Parts: sequence; C-alpha cells; structure tokens
Amino acid sequence: MPMLPFRSEIRNSPSKQTIKIYLSDQSLDSRIKKHLKHFNEIELVETRESIGQNRVAKNLTVFLKDDIDIAKMKSSIDSSLWWYFEEGHLD
Repeated sequence: MPMLPFRSEIRNSPSKQTIKIYLSDQSLDSRIKKHLKHFNEIELVETRESIGQNRVAKNLTVFLKDDIDIAKMKSSIDSSLWWYFEEGHLD
C-alpha cells in the first residue's frame, strides 16, 4: 500500500482545537505552510515536534481564528492538500 502524502487530525489542546498535518515528506513543510496561507480562516501554522508513537518527527499545527467550524475547515484543508499533491505542485 503506498504511503499517503499527508494525514490530518483534529486535536484538542488546553487552549483551543487545532488541526495537525503530518507530511510523509517533511522537506515540504515550508511549501505546505505557504500553501495554507490562502485560507483566511487560519490564524497561524506552526511546525512542531510530534509526540507519540508511529508518527513523523514533526507536524504542522494549524490554529484557526475564533468561531470557525473546525470540521468544515479540516475538510477544506484536506481537499486543498489533495489538489496540491495531485496537481504536482512539488517541483
């Protein structure tokens, strides 16, 4: 089974919910961060160390602005990232 280019999860943190994006190729972190800047609903994207088993060493943590539906936003981010990888924006 081929490895997917990314995986995302909604996580609950003490301050607010976040979306964690785990990239198969961490060299793409900065490109994906730049790609996510077109979402007005995103307040901040940080590269963070991953904690836990069976995870990549780092992840992108997406913080949303207040009053944004996190489930809809995760779906929008996932769709956008699939488009990004399918269109071959990796060169």
